[in-house]
Amino acid sequence: MTAIKRSTPLEDLRHVPWPEMIDSTGSAEAIPVLLTTVARGDADTAGPALGQLRQRICQYGFVVGQATAATVPFLWELVRLPQVTCRVEILHLLRSIADARQWETTAAAYPKLLRRREKYVEWERDARHAVQAQRGVLRHLLDEPDHEIVRASRELAATLTHR
Repeated sequence: MTAIKRSTPLEDLRHVPWPEMIDSTGSAEAIPVLLTTVARGDADTAGPALGQLRQRICQYGFVVGQATAATVPFLWELVRLPQVTCRVEILHLLRSIADARQWETTAAAYPKLLRRREKYVEWERDARHAVQAQRGVLRHLLDEPDHEIVRASRELAATLTHR
């Protein structure tokens, strides 16, 4: 008899070199703690943790960085977990990431940006691709009994369709 291995939420966090990445505050090493707090926390702790995470990976709601693409798969994982209390807000964050074009737009006007050591435009594209890569999750979320989840899923789906 073979035992079935049950994965725990965010099990793959340890496989990402967070300290080697940067977010809007510097080192991205706090991202796993914030994601874990969102996954395990009640509304009083999960919401503020997601707010901090948003500031780190999608500052001002439109500026993404190096750690954003690596974080997106974990956001998709969290949004699938019914016990996560801020799934609607996670869907809004994914939509903001999918809409992010700050660096790409700036580089069009100032091509010197493309020659910087920091790969801002590449990070932004990678983040958008990471959101697109798991858009199939939305099919399941559209069947949720929570109307806010369904609405946020439709809004994200519309954003991904128009890109």
